[in-house]
Amino acid sequence: MRIAAIYDIHGNLPALEAVIQDIRKAKVDHVVVGGDVLPGPMPRETLACLLGLGIPAHFIYGNGEVAVLEQMAGRDPAAVPEQYRPVIRWTAQQLLPEYQTLLASWPATVLLQVGELGEVFFCHATPRNDTEVFTRLTAEERLLPIFAGLNVSLVICGHTHMQFDRMIGRTRVVNAGSVGMPFGKAGADWLLLGPDVQLRHSSYDLAKAAERIRKTDYPQAEDFVARYILQPPSEEEMLKAFTRVELK
Repeated sequence: MRIAAIYDIHGNLPALEAVIQDIRKAKVDHVVVGGDVLPGPMPRETLACLLGLGIPAHFIYGNGEVAVLEQMAGRDPAAVPEQYRPVIRWTAQQLLPEYQTLLASWPATVLLQVGELGEVFFCHATPRNDTEVFTRLTAEERLLPIFAGLNVSLVICGHTHMQFDRMIGRTRVVNAGSVGMPFGKAGADWLLLGPDVQLRHSSYDLAKAAERIRKTDYPQAEDFVARYILQPPSEEEMLKAFTRVELK
């Protein structure tokens, strides 16, 4: 059993296409899509690509889907800072009505048996919600209560867009990183599970991807291209930023 875990795609179709090429080469049996497929510059196309994958897939929702669903229901998402609300509104406007039902059907977590790895728990941010922030540097004592009682040896998460592989008590916790908005090296990050856990990175033509995204009418297309495709922020920069909002 080999599973690909792809998280935080954020409507970056060129990055997703590169990852899918590598997934097919790896001959995976299942794909877990770990939330925050949305928002982003190519939301309809990204969802269509995932739904037409031709490989059995499990989807869970992230805080991005929660915000877009709230907008599709006619409410500005209160948890989203004002500067990001135009992106949420635009994304909601791009989606067909049937996508609202689809997104609302995704669960918060998935538990799968993965060969020698045993039962693996997949969540977006932490096992208890889709917004909590922690990194490879977050103190273990803050995290122990969150991961206690799961009765699994491995948890896969995302949300903070940086890969890591660490122990929290007796639980191995691995962050898949981000397909569409990685922090650190430009490209696309994901995981391959089975027989162990491999942190994978897919390269793609960044200039061509930038051109495709600039041709959309995404309200922050140029910023997305500059900050998340051509020159992502460094891990060091984001670790410092996340210390202000991580679990206390």
